[in-house]
Amino acid sequence: MKNILFRMELFLRRTHRTQAIIFTVIGCLIVLSVITFGAMYVVAQPASTSSERLGVKTPNLGRHFQEFGREGSILIYDSKNNHFYEHNPQRNATAIAPASTFKIFNALVALETSVVPDDVAVLTWDGIHREVDAWNHDTNLRQAFKDSTVWFYQVLARRIGYERMQQFINKVGYGNRQIGTAADIDRFWLQQQILQITPKEQIKFLQRLYQGDLPFSQRTINLVKDIMVREQTPDYILRGKTGWLTTTKPNVGWFVGYLEQNKNVYFFATTLDMDKAEDAPARIEITRRSLKDLGLLAQIN
Repeated sequence: MKNILFRMELFLRRTHRTQAIIFTVIGCLIVLSVITFGAMYVVAQPASTSSERLGVKTPNLGRHFQEFGREGSILIYDSKNNHFYEHNPQRNATAIAPASTFKIFNALVALETSVVPDDVAVLTWDGIHREVDAWNHDTNLRQAFKDSTVWFYQVLARRIGYERMQQFINKVGYGNRQIGTAADIDRFWLQQQILQITPKEQIKFLQRLYQGDLPFSQRTINLVKDIMVREQTPDYILRGKTGWLTTTKPNVGWFVGYLEQNKNVYFFATTLDMDKAEDAPARIEITRRSLKDLGLLAQIN
């Protein structure tokens, strides 16, 4: 009898030991699974934004508009880091007429079609006095771009003609591609209900211009890039074009272009509600302040 009891006790001890081993193994497997899952979870996390990777705090670009007491938007694209900085995303995706920012496109087509042979060929002023004194004289493509001389670029558009202009608009895919009828050939970019483009589309167009990815010769592209230069220092080159849409209430001001600095390119598109001529400089100043928020337009040591 004692022998039987001893064997039963031994059996139970072995059973408990086996269960303990089993539970230990199961426990280890659970712990290992948790660790593995945790590692997988870390790997599966979304990639950090470029601002996080760069350790750059996203600036509050909206405060510059508040300082001027104006509504508007700005979009800046850091091409090296593939990152956008912006204020008012909804407005950056809203299409409006390009106004005089269209002079970039108009100049490209005029040069490509030999409507003007180069940037210094002069067109004679028609003698009609206009509200901007700088417009009331003979001028050339380069100076007219700088002064934003409307009549000069209207002459170019008429010489280019409706069919050729529409062909180039379609080839480039500029904005909504609408230029109205033949009667609108010298004002379709100034009318809110015809040609329209968003700030985002402006930046895409400027990227293609910078990269030479447009249906124009390299000579044409190089000339237009050159007349776009607003500031050039040993540290940076700032290219751009302003625009003033007067067929909306309130009027809307544009400033678009790109900055080359630190072996990088920053494309920008700014819009601003404007009531009077005194509001116009704010388009440029807000853009400059926003670029400075990114550590740009400053002296490099």
